[in-house]
Amino acid sequence: MQEQNADLKPKIFTYVMAILFVCTTLTIAAQKKSAAPPAPSVFVQDKGKFTIQQNGKSVGHEEFELEPAGGGWLARSTTDIAPPDSASARVTGSLTLQPDGAPISYEWTSQAEKTNGAHILFANGVAKITLQMQGARPFEQDMSFGSPLIAVLDNNLYYQYAVLARVYDWSKGGTQNLPVLVPQELTPGSVAVESAGSLSAGGKSYDGLRVASSDLEVLLYLDGHHRLMRLEVPSAKVAVVRD
Repeated sequence: MQEQNADLKPKIFTYVMAILFVCTTLTIAAQKKSAAPPAPSVFVQDKGKFTIQQNGKSVGHEEFELEPAGGGWLARSTTDIAPPDSASARVTGSLTLQPDGAPISYEWTSQAEKTNGAHILFANGVAKITLQMQGARPFEQDMSFGSPLIAVLDNNLYYQYAVLARVYDWSKGGTQNLPVLVPQELTPGSVAVESAGSLSAGGKSYDGLRVASSDLEVLLYLDGHHRLMRLEVPSAKVAVVRD
């Protein structure tokens, strides 16, 4: 009897190891099957510099970059601007985005006569804003937009229009309406984005995109890959040109 037990021990060990191997294999297979593929993104990497012109004269520059960050994307830019009718300023913005273009967070700072800034978190169509003005206590405010896909279009940070051009559904076309936030002004609103057909500038042709709010119209000039090459605000006689 003892000899039989002795013979069974290695067999039982072999059976247990075999069962563990099968269970582990099935678990790994189940995990691979259930793992969702990464969400497709509307963005591609981009980096460069814009020259900002008013009435045909250079009044500033903006350096920008769009790159993957974790499971999303990061769009950031810095503008140095010296308009003829106001003080010079440096404005920076850092916008993190979902692959489909929905904002996750946004930070901006403005350095002019005073240094101001804000941090904004987006979730379920709500923007939670913490504003920090020099010499004042932080101010908090929530804004509801009813949709997670919000266009962030801040003052003097023109590269954010390049982000908007990626969010626009080119396959669908037509007029597409989006809620919009202008963070430096704490202003919510909406914009209508639509194709402007073919636009020309400097002897070159571009795909045009028109962005219109209740009081402003902006024209975007895009290359064949929908990269922003030029932006115009006709009413303000402002042009932003990629170097």
